Amino acid sequence: MRNLLRHHSFSVLLFLVFVGIVFSYADDEFELIELSGFTMGTSYNVQLVEMPVDMSQEQIALQVSEILEELDKGIFSTYTVASELSRLNRYEVNLPFTASREMIEVLSEAQDVGQLSNGAFDVTVGPLVNLWGFGPSISGDFDAVPEQDALDEALRKVGYQHIEIDKVNLEIVKLSEISIDLSGIAKGYAVDELAVYFDGMGVDNYFLEIGGELKIKGYKPGRISWVPAIEAPHDTEAQVYEVFYTKGESIAVAGSGDYRNYFEEGGVRYSHEIDPRTGRPISHTLAAAYVIDESAARADALATAFMILGLEKSIELATRENQAAYFIFDDGDNGFSASITAEFNHFLEAPR
Repeated sequence: MRNLLRHHSFSVLLFLVFVGIVFSYADDEFELIELSGFTMGTSYNVQLVEMPVDMSQEQIALQVSEILEELDKGIFSTYTVASELSRLNRYEVNLPFTASREMIEVLSEAQDVGQLSNGAFDVTVGPLVNLWGFGPSISGDFDAVPEQDALDEALRKVGYQHIEIDKVNLEIVKLSEISIDLSGIAKGYAVDELAVYFDGMGVDNYFLEIGGELKIKGYKPGRISWVPAIEAPHDTEAQVYEVFYTKGESIAVAGSGDYRNYFEEGGVRYSHEIDPRTGRPISHTLAAAYVIDESAARADALATAFMILGLEKSIELATRENQAAYFIFDDGDNGFSASITAEFNHFLEAPR
Protein backbone atom coordinates (compact mmCIF):
# COMPACT_ATOMS: atom_id res chain seq x y z
CA MET A 1 0.00 0.00 0.00
CA ARG A 2 1.35 3.38 -0.93
CA ASN A 3 2.35 5.79 1.81
CA LEU A 4 1.95 9.14 0.10
CA LEU A 5 3.34 12.25 1.77
CA ARG A 6 3.16 15.53 -0.05
CA HIS A 7 4.52 18.77 1.34
CA HIS A 8 4.18 22.32 0.09
CA SER A 9 6.55 23.22 -2.69
CA PHE A 10 10.07 23.91 -1.51
CA SER A 11 10.56 27.62 -2.08
CA VAL A 12 11.49 29.86 0.84
CA LEU A 13 14.88 28.65 1.98
CA LEU A 14 16.24 31.90 3.30
CA PHE A 15 14.60 34.25 5.73
CA LEU A 16 15.78 37.41 7.41
CA VAL A 17 16.65 37.27 11.07
CA PHE A 18 15.78 40.96 11.28
CA VAL A 19 12.27 41.72 10.04
CA GLY A 20 10.35 44.95 10.50
CA ILE A 21 7.51 46.82 8.84
CA VAL A 22 8.90 50.21 9.77
CA PHE A 23 12.01 50.52 11.92
CA SER A 24 13.28 53.89 13.09
CA TYR A 25 16.70 54.49 14.62
CA ALA A 26 17.14 56.65 17.67
CA ASP A 27 18.14 59.67 15.64
CA ASP A 28 15.16 59.15 13.29
CA GLU A 29 17.47 59.91 10.37
CA PHE A 30 16.58 56.71 8.55
CA GLU A 31 13.67 54.31 8.62
CA LEU A 32 13.34 50.83 7.16
CA ILE A 33 10.31 50.74 4.90
CA GLU A 34 8.75 47.47 3.76
CA LEU A 35 6.69 46.74 0.66
CA SER A 36 5.20 43.30 0.14
CA GLY A 37 2.77 41.40 -2.05
CA PHE A 38 2.38 38.31 -4.22
CA THR A 39 3.88 37.32 -7.56
CA MET A 40 4.88 34.18 -9.46
CA GLY A 41 2.82 32.00 -7.15
CA THR A 42 4.68 33.19 -4.06
CA SER A 43 5.28 36.32 -1.99
CA TYR A 44 7.71 39.18 -2.38
CA ASN A 45 9.26 41.53 0.14
CA VAL A 46 11.13 44.78 -0.45
CA GLN A 47 12.91 46.63 2.36
CA LEU A 48 14.41 50.05 1.72
CA VAL A 49 16.51 52.11 4.09
CA GLU A 50 15.87 55.32 2.22
CA MET A 51 13.21 56.43 -0.24
CA PRO A 52 14.28 57.61 -3.69
CA VAL A 53 14.19 61.36 -4.16
CA ASP A 54 10.77 62.74 -5.18
CA MET A 55 9.09 59.32 -4.91
CA SER A 56 6.37 58.38 -2.45
CA GLN A 57 6.02 54.94 -0.92
CA GLU A 58 2.78 54.49 -2.86
CA GLN A 59 4.50 55.31 -6.16
CA ILE A 60 7.31 52.86 -5.46
CA ALA A 61 4.83 50.14 -4.47
CA LEU A 62 2.86 50.68 -7.69
CA GLN A 63 5.92 50.55 -9.93
CA VAL A 64 7.29 47.43 -8.19
CA SER A 65 3.91 45.75 -8.64
CA GLU A 66 3.83 46.69 -12.33
CA ILE A 67 7.35 45.35 -12.95
CA LEU A 68 6.54 42.02 -11.29
CA GLU A 69 3.14 41.75 -12.98
CA GLU A 70 4.76 42.10 -16.41
CA LEU A 71 7.53 39.62 -15.63
CA ASP A 72 5.03 37.11 -14.27
CA LYS A 73 1.83 37.19 -16.30
CA GLY A 74 3.28 39.06 -19.23
CA ILE A 75 6.39 36.97 -19.82
CA PHE A 76 7.28 33.94 -17.67
CA SER A 77 3.98 32.44 -16.52
CA THR A 78 3.02 28.95 -17.70
CA TYR A 79 -0.48 29.45 -16.28
CA THR A 80 -1.38 32.60 -18.26
CA VAL A 81 -2.37 31.60 -21.79
CA ALA A 82 -1.32 34.92 -23.29
CA SER A 83 2.09 35.12 -21.60
CA GLU A 84 5.18 35.15 -23.79
CA LEU A 85 6.36 31.78 -22.47
CA SER A 86 2.97 30.15 -23.10
CA ARG A 87 3.01 31.47 -26.65
CA LEU A 88 6.56 30.22 -27.15
CA ASN A 89 5.59 26.76 -25.90
CA ARG A 90 2.73 26.66 -28.43
CA TYR A 91 4.89 27.99 -31.26
CA GLU A 92 5.84 25.81 -34.20
CA VAL A 93 9.12 23.92 -34.26
CA ASN A 94 11.98 25.28 -36.41
CA LEU A 95 10.38 28.70 -36.85
CA PRO A 96 11.94 31.84 -35.28
CA PHE A 97 9.94 33.27 -32.39
CA THR A 98 10.42 37.00 -31.71
CA ALA A 99 11.25 37.27 -28.01
CA SER A 100 11.61 39.99 -25.41
CA ARG A 101 14.92 41.06 -23.93
CA GLU A 102 13.90 39.44 -20.67
CA MET A 103 13.15 36.07 -22.27
CA ILE A 104 16.44 36.08 -24.16
CA GLU A 105 18.39 36.90 -21.00
CA VAL A 106 16.71 34.23 -18.88
CA LEU A 107 17.02 31.46 -21.46
CA SER A 108 20.65 32.42 -22.17
CA GLU A 109 21.49 32.18 -18.46
CA ALA A 110 19.58 28.90 -18.21
CA GLN A 111 21.58 27.44 -21.09
CA ASP A 112 24.86 28.65 -19.59
CA VAL A 113 24.10 26.89 -16.29
CA GLY A 114 22.83 23.85 -18.18
CA GLN A 115 26.12 23.53 -20.03
CA LEU A 116 28.18 24.29 -16.91
CA SER A 117 26.37 21.55 -14.96
CA ASN A 118 26.45 18.99 -17.77
CA GLY A 119 22.68 19.11 -18.13
CA ALA A 120 21.77 18.96 -14.43
CA PHE A 121 19.85 22.21 -14.84
CA ASP A 122 17.36 21.97 -17.69
CA VAL A 123 14.34 24.23 -18.22
CA THR A 124 12.66 21.56 -20.38
CA VAL A 125 12.43 19.01 -17.54
CA GLY A 126 8.67 19.60 -17.16
CA PRO A 127 7.46 16.34 -18.78
CA LEU A 128 9.49 14.34 -16.26
CA VAL A 129 8.29 16.43 -13.32
CA ASN A 130 4.69 15.83 -14.40
CA LEU A 131 5.30 12.12 -14.91
CA TRP A 132 6.52 11.72 -11.33
CA GLY A 133 3.48 13.54 -9.96
CA PHE A 134 5.08 16.85 -9.01
CA GLY A 135 3.55 18.93 -11.79
CA PRO A 136 0.82 21.56 -11.35
CA SER A 137 -2.16 19.42 -12.42
CA ILE A 138 -1.80 15.80 -11.32
CA SER A 139 -4.96 13.82 -10.53
CA GLY A 140 -5.38 11.97 -7.25
CA ASP A 141 -5.31 8.52 -8.87
CA PHE A 142 -1.92 9.15 -10.50
CA ASP A 143 0.47 6.17 -10.42
CA ALA A 144 3.40 7.88 -8.70
CA VAL A 145 6.20 5.57 -9.86
CA PRO A 146 6.14 5.49 -13.69
CA GLU A 147 7.11 2.58 -15.90
CA GLN A 148 10.40 2.72 -17.83
CA ASP A 149 8.58 3.06 -21.17
CA ALA A 150 6.87 6.20 -19.90
CA LEU A 151 10.18 7.57 -18.64
CA ASP A 152 11.83 6.93 -22.00
CA GLU A 153 9.00 8.74 -23.79
CA ALA A 154 9.24 11.75 -21.47
CA LEU A 155 13.04 11.88 -21.81
CA ARG A 156 12.64 12.26 -25.57
CA LYS A 157 10.86 15.56 -24.88
CA VAL A 158 13.62 16.91 -22.62
CA GLY A 159 16.79 18.74 -23.61
CA TYR A 160 17.86 22.38 -23.21
CA GLN A 161 20.09 21.93 -26.27
CA HIS A 162 16.90 21.92 -28.38
CA ILE A 163 16.58 25.68 -27.78
CA GLU A 164 18.43 27.93 -30.23
CA ILE A 165 18.89 31.56 -29.17
CA ASP A 166 19.74 34.48 -31.45
CA LYS A 167 20.75 37.31 -29.10
CA VAL A 168 21.33 39.79 -31.92
CA ASN A 169 17.91 39.48 -33.53
CA LEU A 170 16.09 38.55 -30.29
CA GLU A 171 14.78 35.29 -31.70
CA ILE A 172 14.28 31.82 -30.28
CA VAL A 173 13.90 28.61 -32.27
CA LYS A 174 12.66 25.35 -30.77
CA LEU A 175 14.43 22.53 -32.58
CA SER A 176 11.99 19.87 -31.33
CA GLU A 177 8.67 19.56 -29.50
CA ILE A 178 9.71 20.75 -26.07
CA SER A 179 7.96 22.61 -23.26
CA ILE A 180 9.87 25.26 -21.31
CA ASP A 181 9.30 26.00 -17.62
CA LEU A 182 11.36 28.80 -16.07
CA SER A 183 10.25 28.38 -12.46
CA GLY A 184 13.81 27.41 -11.49
CA ILE A 185 15.28 30.73 -12.59
CA ALA A 186 12.52 33.31 -13.18
CA LYS A 187 12.11 34.36 -9.53
CA GLY A 188 15.82 35.03 -9.29
CA TYR A 189 15.69 37.04 -12.50
CA ALA A 190 12.77 39.09 -11.18
CA VAL A 191 14.83 39.93 -8.08
CA ASP A 192 17.65 41.08 -10.37
CA GLU A 193 15.22 43.29 -12.30
CA LEU A 194 14.01 44.91 -9.08
CA ALA A 195 17.65 45.56 -8.18
CA VAL A 196 18.20 47.24 -11.56
CA TYR A 197 15.14 49.39 -10.89
CA PHE A 198 16.33 50.55 -7.46
CA ASP A 199 19.95 50.92 -8.55
CA GLY A 200 18.75 53.20 -11.33
CA MET A 201 17.13 55.47 -8.75
CA GLY A 202 20.28 55.65 -6.67
CA VAL A 203 19.10 53.47 -3.77
CA ASP A 204 22.19 52.27 -1.93
CA ASN A 205 20.67 50.06 0.79
CA TYR A 206 17.98 47.45 0.21
CA PHE A 207 16.83 43.90 0.82
CA LEU A 208 14.82 42.30 -2.01
CA GLU A 209 13.19 38.88 -1.82
CA ILE A 210 10.88 36.82 -4.03
CA GLY A 211 10.00 33.33 -2.86
CA GLY A 212 13.27 32.99 -0.95
CA GLU A 213 15.57 34.34 -3.68
CA LEU A 214 17.43 37.42 -2.45
CA LYS A 215 19.32 40.49 -3.63
CA ILE A 216 20.89 42.53 -0.86
CA LYS A 217 22.86 45.76 -1.01
CA GLY A 218 24.42 48.05 1.54
CA TYR A 219 23.34 48.12 5.16
CA LYS A 220 20.38 48.33 7.49
CA PRO A 221 19.95 51.64 9.34
CA GLY A 222 23.01 52.45 11.43
CA ARG A 223 25.36 50.69 8.96
CA ILE A 224 24.44 47.31 10.43
CA SER A 225 24.94 44.26 8.20
CA TRP A 226 21.91 42.47 6.84
CA VAL A 227 21.82 39.00 8.45
CA PRO A 228 20.05 36.36 6.33
CA ALA A 229 19.68 32.84 7.71
CA ILE A 230 20.03 29.38 6.22
CA GLU A 231 17.18 27.08 7.12
CA ALA A 232 17.75 23.66 8.66
CA PRO A 233 16.75 20.87 6.22
CA HIS A 234 13.67 19.62 8.07
CA ASP A 235 10.12 19.30 6.75
CA THR A 236 8.72 20.66 10.00
CA GLU A 237 8.66 24.22 11.34
CA ALA A 238 11.47 26.41 9.99
CA GLN A 239 14.64 26.45 12.10
CA VAL A 240 17.82 28.45 11.68
CA TYR A 241 20.81 26.29 10.69
CA GLU A 242 23.33 29.08 10.07
CA VAL A 243 23.40 32.85 9.68
CA PHE A 244 25.71 34.90 7.51
CA TYR A 245 26.59 38.56 7.12
CA THR A 246 26.47 40.63 3.95
CA LYS A 247 28.92 43.25 5.33
CA GLY A 248 27.57 45.95 3.03
CA GLU A 249 28.40 44.02 -0.14
CA SER A 250 25.94 43.70 -3.02
CA ILE A 251 25.09 40.01 -3.27
CA ALA A 252 22.38 37.68 -4.54
CA VAL A 253 21.43 34.52 -2.65
CA ALA A 254 19.33 31.50 -3.62
CA GLY A 255 18.78 28.02 -2.25
CA SER A 256 17.27 24.68 -3.16
CA GLY A 257 16.48 21.46 -1.28
CA ASP A 258 14.51 18.22 -1.39
CA TYR A 259 12.98 18.01 2.09
CA ARG A 260 9.69 19.86 1.58
CA ASN A 261 8.19 18.15 -1.46
CA TYR A 262 8.32 14.39 -1.83
CA PHE A 263 6.27 11.21 -1.64
CA GLU A 264 6.90 7.78 -0.18
CA GLU A 265 5.88 4.50 -1.75
CA GLY A 266 6.86 1.00 -0.70
CA GLY A 267 9.18 2.42 1.93
CA VAL A 268 11.11 4.47 -0.66
CA ARG A 269 11.29 8.26 -0.53
CA TYR A 270 11.02 10.03 -3.91
CA SER A 271 12.22 13.64 -4.11
CA HIS A 272 10.64 16.29 -6.30
CA GLU A 273 14.12 17.06 -7.63
CA ILE A 274 14.18 15.14 -10.93
CA ASP A 275 17.46 14.57 -12.75
CA PRO A 276 16.75 15.58 -16.38
CA ARG A 277 19.54 13.29 -17.57
CA THR A 278 18.14 10.07 -16.08
CA GLY A 279 14.48 10.94 -15.68
CA ARG A 280 14.52 9.83 -12.04
CA PRO A 281 14.42 11.59 -8.65
CA ILE A 282 17.74 12.27 -6.96
CA SER A 283 18.88 9.70 -4.40
CA HIS A 284 22.06 11.15 -2.88
CA THR A 285 22.87 12.67 0.52
CA LEU A 286 22.76 16.36 -0.40
CA ALA A 287 19.77 17.90 1.43
CA ALA A 288 20.13 21.59 0.53
CA ALA A 289 22.35 23.91 -1.47
CA TYR A 290 22.78 27.68 -1.12
CA VAL A 291 24.57 29.94 -3.56
CA ILE A 292 25.85 33.52 -3.35
CA ASP A 293 26.47 35.25 -6.66
CA GLU A 294 26.22 38.66 -8.31
CA SER A 295 23.09 37.48 -10.13
CA ALA A 296 20.04 36.05 -8.35
CA ALA A 297 19.01 34.32 -11.58
CA ARG A 298 22.33 32.51 -11.80
CA ALA A 299 22.28 31.68 -8.09
CA ASP A 300 18.74 30.34 -8.47
CA ALA A 301 19.70 28.05 -11.36
CA LEU A 302 22.98 26.93 -9.78
CA ALA A 303 21.28 25.96 -6.52
CA THR A 304 18.94 23.67 -8.47
CA ALA A 305 21.83 22.25 -10.50
CA PHE A 306 23.76 21.47 -7.33
CA MET A 307 20.79 19.58 -5.90
CA ILE A 308 20.75 17.38 -8.99
CA LEU A 309 24.51 16.84 -9.06
CA GLY A 310 24.86 15.76 -5.44
CA LEU A 311 27.49 16.67 -2.89
CA GLU A 312 30.77 15.52 -4.44
CA LYS A 313 30.13 16.80 -7.96
CA SER A 314 28.68 20.05 -6.59
CA ILE A 315 31.77 20.70 -4.47
CA GLU A 316 33.94 19.95 -7.50
CA LEU A 317 31.98 22.36 -9.72
CA ALA A 318 31.75 25.13 -7.11
CA THR A 319 35.48 24.88 -6.36
CA ARG A 320 36.40 24.96 -10.04
CA GLU A 321 34.21 28.03 -10.63
CA ASN A 322 35.25 29.81 -7.40
CA GLN A 323 31.56 29.86 -6.50
CA ALA A 324 30.31 30.81 -3.05
CA ALA A 325 28.26 27.77 -2.03
CA TYR A 326 26.99 26.16 1.17
CA PHE A 327 25.97 22.49 1.11
CA ILE A 328 24.02 20.67 3.83
CA PHE A 329 24.14 16.90 3.62
CA ASP A 330 23.04 13.81 5.52
CA ASP A 331 26.13 12.70 7.42
CA GLY A 332 24.85 9.16 8.03
CA ASP A 333 24.65 9.64 11.79
CA ASN A 334 21.01 10.71 11.93
CA GLY A 335 22.09 14.29 11.49
CA PHE A 336 23.36 16.87 9.02
CA SER A 337 26.74 18.39 8.29
CA ALA A 338 27.85 21.24 6.06
CA SER A 339 30.47 21.66 3.35
CA ILE A 340 31.33 25.27 2.58
CA THR A 341 33.46 26.82 -0.14
CA ALA A 342 36.04 29.44 0.79
CA GLU A 343 34.08 32.10 -1.09
CA PHE A 344 30.98 31.49 1.06
CA ASN A 345 32.97 31.16 4.27
CA HIS A 346 33.88 34.84 3.91
CA PHE A 347 30.27 35.75 4.71
CA LEU A 348 30.10 33.55 7.81
CA GLU A 349 32.57 35.74 9.67
CA ALA A 350 30.75 38.35 11.75
CA PRO A 351 31.73 41.95 10.95
CA ARG A 352 33.93 43.70 13.50
